[in-house]
Amino acid sequence: MIRNLTEASSETLALLILALTGCLLFGALVMEHFFALVPCPLCLMQRIWFFAAGLFAFIGLLHDPRWGIYPVLSIASAIAGGGFSIRQLYLQSLPADQVPACGPDITYMIDAFPLKDLLAAMTRGTGDCAQVAWQFLGLSIPAWALLGFAAIIALGIAQLRAGNR
Repeated sequence: MIRNLTEASSETLALLILALTGCLLFGALVMEHFFALVPCPLCLMQRIWFFAAGLFAFIGLLHDPRWGIYPVLSIASAIAGGGFSIRQLYLQSLPADQVPACGPDITYMIDAFPLKDLLAAMTRGTGDCAQVAWQFLGLSIPAWALLGFAAIIALGIAQLRAGNR
């Protein structure tokens, strides 16, 4: 499979990025609506960056996936999203006495808080972000998200290297 990925065309790799981001966002919505896991501000930021990476791959497919700017933008989005995953993993690793205070629900924050305070909570996180709500194979949601961002980066690099194949 690795050999086939290194020989894949730019179009195929852009489709893989788009499919991966779609699956990850679908999984996030399933966890939110069917498992009743309310996303914290950092989870929402990670979703935004998954969406951005997929959007750049989609725009590249519409225009020209061989043009290098689209995989670069997908990679940059994945790096930014990976940073938010790392921030959330850091908050989850803190001792209980060092965890920041929990904030209000994100829907209330959107309705009542000024944009500056909302963006601060979404970039720094709150005490809600430090809670491990779900694990699979010993990894929490932000750890799985970080693996997803790493896969997008790898696919984006492969798409860059594919160039005009």
